[in-house]
Amino acid sequence: MRIAQVAPLIESVPPQAYGGTERVVSYLTEALVEMGHDVTLYASGDSVTSARLVAVTDRNLRLNPQRPDWVTWHTIMTDRVFSDADRFDVIHFHVDTLHLPLARRVAVPSVTTMHGRLDLPDLQPLIRHFREHPLVSISDSQREPLPWANWQATVHHGLPASLYSFHPRPGDHFAFVGRISPEKRVDRAIEIAIACNTPLRIGAKVDAADRLYFETHIEPLLEHPLVDFVGEIDEAEKNDFIGNARALLFPIDWPEPFGLVMIEAFACGTPVISYPNGSVCEIMEHGVTGFVAHNQEQAIAAARRIGEIDRRRCREAFEARFTAPAMARRYLAVYRGLIDTPPQKPEASGGAHGGEDSDRRQVVRRRDLSPY
Repeated sequence: MRIAQVAPLIESVPPQAYGGTERVVSYLTEALVEMGHDVTLYASGDSVTSARLVAVTDRNLRLNPQRPDWVTWHTIMTDRVFSDADRFDVIHFHVDTLHLPLARRVAVPSVTTMHGRLDLPDLQPLIRHFREHPLVSISDSQREPLPWANWQATVHHGLPASLYSFHPRPGDHFAFVGRISPEKRVDRAIEIAIACNTPLRIGAKVDAADRLYFETHIEPLLEHPLVDFVGEIDEAEKNDFIGNARALLFPIDWPEPFGLVMIEAFACGTPVISYPNGSVCEIMEHGVTGFVAHNQEQAIAAARRIGEIDRRRCREAFEARFTAPAMARRYLAVYRGLIDTPPQKPEASGGAHGGEDSDRRQVVRRRDLSPY
């Protein structure tokens, strides 16, 4: 099958450090190539892949000191993709929604994986306007704000089976990995660790948008002797950083679309302690791969008894559900379904305010592709 994978230009594929979407695109691309498919990857020029690389920019946008405009370069990439459309059997987008107007005008089937939160105010009218466009969710919970969209499947993320090694005997510390932001709640993780008198290692980046939050709310907490703020870590560092931890603390306070770090922890054999928001109860099994807590009292109690979790069961759950080949096979089923099914015609828009759903909008903080 001739497949185009269209990645964000914010990070390289795979990312040099933090980056969820670009990392998943890399795992998927490499798995498809290994299965014998002809894959073309549209990405930044510093990407590394066994597929055919079409470099739209010399380097990823986030680390470019010239701070290039992300809309400009994603627009150029979209045009290049559709100019090449007749070379492919299917085009798979991972870049939000900028491509939708052209996708409905090209005969080659395309599909978009929605990698972010879907309860944003303007997504209702946008997705309704392009309601015929095929979408894939990364968890069932992610699609709840838009149940009427043209969902083709839910495809959970997957990792290469050999990427992380099983760590049967952890050290005496907890880990927090990801991004410092209000919704990730590293402050909760710090509170849990201190209550358990257990060191906490924090491997996390601070986006420019979260710098003030970090300086005013989190930085003072880092002075505690049990807290070790390492900063942003890359993929190679994660294996031991997560694998040597007694537990990964994931006390989120937002509708997490997937939570890639949870399955990274399972791959290492490390159990997870989390709040039941977004996809959490879909990805982890309470009492088997970790504990789900509804408040800090429960989270602290769970952290104190985390040794009850069999780390082998965590690794087994990863191997059974969350490998890159399994993810690739599910996407191939989506591609074949699109190729075998005539495209839908565009439907009439629900209007500028999104029809009957407009009254149920929530005003939330938008996180789009912008690296700035």
